[in-house]
Amino acid sequence: MTHQIRAGRLLWSLALCGALGACGGDPAPSPAEAAQAAARAPSLRPADDRLAGLYDHSCRACHANAQANAPLTGDRRAWRARLKKGRSELVRNVLTGFNGMPPGGQCFSCTTPDIEALIAFMSN
Repeated sequence: MTHQIRAGRLLWSLALCGALGACGGDPAPSPAEAAQAAARAPSLRPADDRLAGLYDHSCRACHANAQANAPLTGDRRAWRARLKKGRSELVRNVLTGFNGMPPGGQCFSCTTPDIEALIAFMSN
């Protein structure tokens, strides 16, 4: 077999492995699933009154609005990849700001335990 044929087969094999590797992620939600998550998010609120106040003041505007491009409250699929980063990474992203989210998530009175509790609420 010539070197060109071997190289060609190797390239095809690598391309196939790359394509198959991309299949391992979560599939995109169906339009019905996305609509259901968007409809449900605005009605969710933490049971704890203090935490609910923090959520209403700082988180709700983006995490209950599908057009904000933030993971919706209660949309486990949207939060899954973020949660894989680990709690400390998520807290750091909130504190420093991430993508469109401003530093602190606009919650100037939130403590680190508050942020952790809000992440747990929104992601579950």
